[in-house]
Order: sequence, then structure tokens, then C-alpha cells
Amino acid sequence: MFAGEDKFWYNLTTGKVERGFESPAIDRVGPFDTEEEAAAAPKLLAERSRAWADDDAAEDAWGTGSGAASGDEQTDAPGR
Repeated sequence: MFAGEDKFWYNLTTGKVERGFESPAIDRVGPFDTEEEAAAAPKLLAERSRAWADDDAAEDAWGTGSGAASGDEQTDAPGR
């Protein structure tokens, strides 16, 4: 038995949950331990995509002064 053969997968093409390797790997996401987890794959993928996009945006903005701390410069430095 291959690893993942007894797991559940979500088929991105058909929108159906599969057990084992029913379809080509390019069409599947997973593996998931339960059928319910696999059925929730689209929601999980959307949440992860959103988080990755937020991380990318934060990295792109790093050092540009557009972050939350941009107006929080200390004014107690010598010479001020």
C-alpha cells in the first residue's frame, strides 16, 4: 500500500471527495484523514490563499513606512 492510498482527497476538477488515488495527482488536494475534512478543502484553500496574500503584502510593504509603526517614531532621542 502506498502512503495516502487509504486517505481522502478533494478533486479540484469534479468537486468530489475521493478515497485513495482515483484521479491524477494534478486534480487532487490532500490527503485528509476524514471525508469531512476533504469536503472542506475549498474553504481551507481559500483561507490559506488569503493568509499567504496577506503575508506577501506585509513583506512587500516592509520598510516602506506604510506599516502600523510608521508614525510611532520615538521623540526622546538625543538632539531632539
